[in-house]
Amino acid sequence: MDKITVIIPTYRRPQDLARCLQALQKQTRQPDQVIVVVRDTDAQTWTFLERFNPEKMPLLTATVKVSGVVAAMNIGLDAAFGDIIVFTDDDAAPHIDWLERIEAYFISDQRIGAVGGRDWVYQGKKLLDGAQPVVGKLQWFGRVIGYHHLGIGEAREVDVLKGVNMSYRRSAIAGLRFNQLMRGTGAQVHFELAFCLKLKQSGWKLIYDPKVAVNHYQAQRFDEDQRNQFNEIAFMNAVHNETLALLEYLSPVQRVVFGFWAILVGTRDALGFVQYLRLSTTEGTLAGRKWLASIHGRWQGFCTWRESVPKVISQTETVTPGDAE
Repeated sequence: MDKITVIIPTYRRPQDLARCLQALQKQTRQPDQVIVVVRDTDAQTWTFLERFNPEKMPLLTATVKVSGVVAAMNIGLDAAFGDIIVFTDDDAAPHIDWLERIEAYFISDQRIGAVGGRDWVYQGKKLLDGAQPVVGKLQWFGRVIGYHHLGIGEAREVDVLKGVNMSYRRSAIAGLRFNQLMRGTGAQVHFELAFCLKLKQSGWKLIYDPKVAVNHYQAQRFDEDQRNQFNEIAFMNAVHNETLALLEYLSPVQRVVFGFWAILVGTRDALGFVQYLRLSTTEGTLAGRKWLASIHGRWQGFCTWRESVPKVISQTETVTPGDAE
């Protein structure tokens, strides 16, 4: 039987972490290893962990000295021994059959490299409900469709999973790391996009199943990204990260099309000129600030990608589906 490692990056949210660990203790398929990655300066979380009773759960703590979720997740990868490596957030509570369903997928098909599912988002006590049939897809011109928190229907192949609810076959990600060029001092939005697209590019299947579920109690962040509150630096960082991930994945022709689409049209989270005109009628000057931040983020992402190209070419990463156990 395969071994399962669960990795949980955490920062200054001990009450949320307690709920997450308690949910893992109730799993119908118990994890073989649980790694909690904690910042070296996070005194309140270290105090909590000293007092927490893991009972029979194989709990391991790892220390990270660099800010940002990417560094924490790479530290977790270094310490993981599982054949299946699962990630969730400290403010999530996996459903009782979460690991059982994940394991079943990896056993059923050796071509599956990653599995994820729905995160039921709670804003305070309010459940953010909805229904979206298309989830986790990348359109050919570079538009990313998320909606992982609203996915309905049967299990299907996707292009990207969400960080709060994603798992990987160890042999599929051998040699891969979460991209340290992602910007941000905390959440580093779109880090999972870059990671998933590398897997997709290598020919692995990525599965999204709404029944592979966690409850996501969106907690306070302690960085520039405050979720629903506009911050220029956070906005630019998110657009930068998305741009970098897409430029690394798209073909040369697609990159050109993506560039024109991103500048002329864009999305609500990365405005092009058309989106700016649309939002300016309701958001006024805020739309202009978002548009300028988007343009700067796109340019910065392009510059980071261009500077990293020689390094990418010089590295020979070969991750082949046929190497699966």
